[in-house]
Amino acid sequence: MDMPMTTHFADSATGLVLALPKGRILKELAPFLARAGIIPAPDFTDEDSRRLRFPTNDAALDVVRVRPFDVATFVAHGAAQIGVCGADVLMEYDTDQIYAPLDLGIGRCRVSVAEQVVTAGREDWRAWSRIAVATKYPNIARRHFAARGIQAEVVHLNGAMELAPSLGLSRVIVDLVQTGSTLKANGLVETEVIAHVTSRLIVNRTALKTRPEEITGFVDRFRAAMDQSA
Repeated sequence: MDMPMTTHFADSATGLVLALPKGRILKELAPFLARAGIIPAPDFTDEDSRRLRFPTNDAALDVVRVRPFDVATFVAHGAAQIGVCGADVLMEYDTDQIYAPLDLGIGRCRVSVAEQVVTAGREDWRAWSRIAVATKYPNIARRHFAARGIQAEVVHLNGAMELAPSLGLSRVIVDLVQTGSTLKANGLVETEVIAHVTSRLIVNRTALKTRPEEITGFVDRFRAAMDQSA
């Protein structure tokens, strides 16, 4: 269905907002959206577009394009009623305001511990009482090491984690790994997988209670899209 030329945003009081993550997941999501019958404005997939909120072919639904971690924030606080984010974000955010009814099976990667190749295997840090960890996942890192009786001294970074061990910021990193090529290029090796990650459809729990027909309707559309891809 062709998009109208004029922009009409869904009314904030009655319409729904679907929060989607910028980056590589968005490309994998495109076929899902199409099969679910959701067609955003043409510039939605344009990385150069400065718009963040886009109308769709459904007058009652808008989509917003935000950073992956922000998807969970928007949905948890009810600014968006539906969203898509990785299981890593849900593990880190850890809120009871989000319900994740569907594993979409896309965006496959893992949250892992990695260290320098030159130190890997030389000392068993698992026997230490504390360890310096560079990560953008402080909660996941602390929980993971605490379960092993180790206190994680977290150096919170939003990027370039791979530099931290060689520059003396940390002994290990906890980061998202897809192919491992970035680790290898920076002299690191994956030593432990904390969790395997896929993208999930998430909904705001309050919205699910107050607007069950609308929310479950979109969940069913995504489920049908998954069945079509099987």
